[in-house]
Amino acid sequence: MQHHHHQNSLSHYPSPPSHQQQSPAAQPISSHWQQQMIKYETMRTAHSPHHRARASAMASRGVTKSAITITNPNKPSDEDNPPSPSLALAMAINHPSSTVPPSTDGLGRPAAPRPPENTWTSLDMGGVNIKSIPPGSGLFSFNFLTCLYLNHNSLTSVPPEISRLCHLELIDLSGNNLTSVPSEIGMIITLRELYFFDNHLTTIPHEFGTLHRLKTLGIEGNPIDATLKAIIQKDGTPALVSYLRDTCPMPMPPPTRPIIQITPLEAGLETFKVLSYNILCERAATAKMYGYTPAWALLWDYRRGRVLQEVTESKADIVCMQEVDMGQYEDFFSRHLAELGYEGVYGAKSRYKTMQDSDRRLVDGCATFFRKDRYQLVENHLIEFNSIAMQRQDFKKTDDMFNRVLGKDHIAIICLLEDLVTGTRIIVSNTHLHWDASYSDVKLVQTALLMEEVEKIAHGFAKYPPRPPDTPSGTDEHPVARPPPPIYTDGTKIPLIACGDFNSMPTSGVYEFLSTGSLPATHPDFLSHTYGNYTSDGLRHKLGLKSAYTTVGPGGVAEELIPMTNVTPGFHGVIDYIWYSPGNLILNSVVGEIDKMYLEKVVGFPNAHFPSDHIALTANFSMKPPRESSAPRPPPVFS
Repeated sequence: MQHHHHQNSLSHYPSPPSHQQQSPAAQPISSHWQQQMIKYETMRTAHSPHHRARASAMASRGVTKSAITITNPNKPSDEDNPPSPSLALAMAINHPSSTVPPSTDGLGRPAAPRPPENTWTSLDMGGVNIKSIPPGSGLFSFNFLTCLYLNHNSLTSVPPEISRLCHLELIDLSGNNLTSVPSEIGMIITLRELYFFDNHLTTIPHEFGTLHRLKTLGIEGNPIDATLKAIIQKDGTPALVSYLRDTCPMPMPPPTRPIIQITPLEAGLETFKVLSYNILCERAATAKMYGYTPAWALLWDYRRGRVLQEVTESKADIVCMQEVDMGQYEDFFSRHLAELGYEGVYGAKSRYKTMQDSDRRLVDGCATFFRKDRYQLVENHLIEFNSIAMQRQDFKKTDDMFNRVLGKDHIAIICLLEDLVTGTRIIVSNTHLHWDASYSDVKLVQTALLMEEVEKIAHGFAKYPPRPPDTPSGTDEHPVARPPPPIYTDGTKIPLIACGDFNSMPTSGVYEFLSTGSLPATHPDFLSHTYGNYTSDGLRHKLGLKSAYTTVGPGGVAEELIPMTNVTPGFHGVIDYIWYSPGNLILNSVVGEIDKMYLEKVVGFPNAHFPSDHIALTANFSMKPPRESSAPRPPPVFS
């Protein structure tokens, strides 16, 4: 159907179905379809050039003015014809229809400074006979737009680059000549209104199933597939979005994440592999929170199987998990990982103490697993941050501790491991800090408490006598003596691994404190709250930690090797870490980032391939050979 624009008559549009002339046997029209038809009729009245811009201008100025012209993006601007005073005024105040910088030429008054680009968020390019939009159009750089009107033009296609306008809440492409629409629109998950009225569409891409906030998908006036139309007619747009999401074919998996080599392996050194993973507990993975995820991919049975597969394929010697429900630890992970040769230690958030047994099983916590054919567990410690904070004398006089710290029941577990053969010791810390960005002070307090506990436990571990030597290996005729186990003079000499979801980015005070060993009392992340010695003397630790994913970027600034460990529509960033003690460990390699081309087509995790909104971190280490004490100097010889 060819559309003819700029006419007062609407006779060129097909007449909408006459709901008053339904047969008695016809089903009553649902409220969803009534709303669709109301918006369809409203769209039909908006066919004149810049209809919405006119309406907006009249409403805001209280007077009736002529149309505000918009430059057609398909035609170069004519520099020989300066803008009219009315257009210049519109541009000067950044009217939503303005597509050029503000100007006051010919107005006879001082030029107004160019306002920030987000002073207008709507763009009306409707009814101006646009035939095409080039992929390289400057339109797609306006990522501050929330409303885009391209209705009643002559478009036959829409470039995939429209997905760059990632903050759009409304797109109107009604009254064009579209036979298909780009699946990339499914990446604009902020959309609430999406109008394709009066086009030639026969289907809707499955990728639109990620638009879980969409309230209205305007399809009337299209020869749309009867099944899709029936879903909207009966149950509305959200039902169609769910249908598209859950029936979308399984996408191609991403390439295997690369191994990033850091330091070459040295023959003869003891090596081990660590995996850290926030697995997104069952209770937190709701359809409301992750509406873009197919229902079948959000099911816990599916996700836990994928988690177990990742752990199995990693062949890690030590596995640290966060957000593990107590019931899932007992019934699933401890049982299945035991079959793979792992032993586990678990700690739940302290709220479980106040609950009945059935409710306790839903409380999440941290779980650390290790290969029982390689390590023995010497001790494990449960660190309850709010409980430890209560024991500090300098905290008892601060209201902030009671109002902000005590209500957060996050925990850490610390495992003291010893190699069954060599006697080498490892301290493994596993934690999950508070998530809320407005509580950066609480995260600092929790981290400082953790470091203090690790230091105390490490120094105690160093005082334990070395395990007695095992029976020599080899045959009876040719026994092979094993080297004596190392002796640790203090806790800092014991290799340390600190894994977890720290909910803190590399620019945070938590990161600065862990990586440098100190933080001033005046650091802004304390948010001017008072926490005893922490906010009078600052924070310090002597563990000498480094993130396994830290590298030196441009200008000598430290940065993470991967750009994100958490992938959701509203956040892509690094908040999970594997910290280690470089004084006694050598970092050999880490597993790198997810393929960039794959991520460009992903709204967020979890999805079919990634069972959590976090990704697993994996690092390979070697033990540094112990430093031998220097031989005593011979006594001086006097002639």
